[in-house]
Amino acid sequence: MSQHRSLRPKGATASKRSVLKRFERVDILKARGQWKPGDRVTGLRKTKPNA
Repeated sequence: MSQHRSLRPKGATASKRSVLKRFERVDILKARGQWKPGDRVTGLRKTKPNA
């Protein structure tokens, strides 16, 4: 029988997130040179997390 998710250690349940938060997307776009200060933070282009 498997163990319930709430009883597992916290490190064992952590997995790589497929969705980035807005500030993470802005950081990636800044690194690529695709975002400048003063640009809108809504309607950002799609980004993939750095591997």
